[in-house]
Amino acid sequence: QVQLAESGGGLVQAGGSLRLSCVVSGSIFSRSVMAWYRQVPGKQRELVAKITSGGSINYFGSAKGRFSISRDNAKDTVYLQMNSLQPEDTAVYYCNAWRWNDYDYWGQGTQVTVSS
Repeated sequence: QVQLAESGGGLVQAGGSLRLSCVVSGSIFSRSVMAWYRQVPGKQRELVAKITSGGSINYFGSAKGRFSISRDNAKDTVYLQMNSLQPEDTAVYYCNAWRWNDYDYWGQGTQVTVSS
């Protein structure tokens, strides 16, 4: 059974940093595209960053230049290092494991709150 477990969220002041982690169980990690999304109540979930099984990385929106995604295939874990956090980064952050025409799994989310 596949499970994604996020951790690392919390409350931080503007300008601070957080590191999110997502551990994937179920033997799919190494062949998955891993991504981080975020969602604010009343808005659509938006893609923040993704990393392919081969290590190719893309950032989206305001994450560019501030966030860094990485993966450790030995630990079945993907990370999101978030620096220079701003109040507008406040959201629930979700981990996603995806493979084209095969599967699409989500974690339960972790809350990130940035105070001004």
